[in-house]
Amino acid sequence: MKTIRILLLISGLVILALALGFIFRIPIVLRLWPWEDGRYSYLFVGSILAAVSAAAVWIGWTGEFGALPAGSLNVFVIGLTTSIYFFQLSSQGRAHMTLLGTFAALAAVASLLSFFWSLNIPLNESRSMPGPVKISFWVFIASLFLSGTALILQAPIFPWALNRDTAVVFGCIFLGDAFYFLYGMFRPNWHNALGQLLSFLAYDLVLIVPFVGLLNTVAPERFINLVVYTVVLIYSGGLAMYYLFINPQTRFDR
Repeated sequence: MKTIRILLLISGLVILALALGFIFRIPIVLRLWPWEDGRYSYLFVGSILAAVSAAAVWIGWTGEFGALPAGSLNVFVIGLTTSIYFFQLSSQGRAHMTLLGTFAALAAVASLLSFFWSLNIPLNESRSMPGPVKISFWVFIASLFLSGTALILQAPIFPWALNRDTAVVFGCIFLGDAFYFLYGMFRPNWHNALGQLLSFLAYDLVLIVPFVGLLNTVAPERFINLVVYTVVLIYSGGLAMYYLFINPQTRFDR
């Protein structure tokens, strides 16, 4: 188990380095993205990687392997859905997508194995998930499913214009995230919320300041999208801050 903890910590730090590369648009890191994209799309990718890093480092640091199934399920759904899309693009003449499809499929298989390996590991925690967190998670789940489906169908719900391929991949990420929160609802232990809240907080911290700055320059037809997205960031960030650092029953120092 110690080896797995070390691997999770190292993986989390590597993912954090990649997140910073996308956030600050470091060329060597941007080359990992399968096509050229815009500033805010790279920022979004960085925020997702930061969220993954936060959860991985927490599990590696604490050895709370009972929290692995939720994250593994998340990555499985993202890997499965994006692999299908990349192979579809490959069949349409974009042969270089075959490698990406293969990588995504392997990630899905590895995540599924991780899910079943960790499924019966008990959590080192007896506290239940607080009621307001449960309610919020159900709202997040519904929003992520709806948003993910809308993005795959090319609905213009983001505060900036997305190219077709990016919209589909982001939609797959949202669907995976929906399962990340959904797993915790079937096992409503506090540690099946703590990792998700940590991830949400990292995601929020990356996006909130740029999104507020975007209020002055966003296209008028996307202003409502930006306001809704920003409200979600503020609410989820506040929820995470309260239960991780303020609430006496759930904060880290308890």
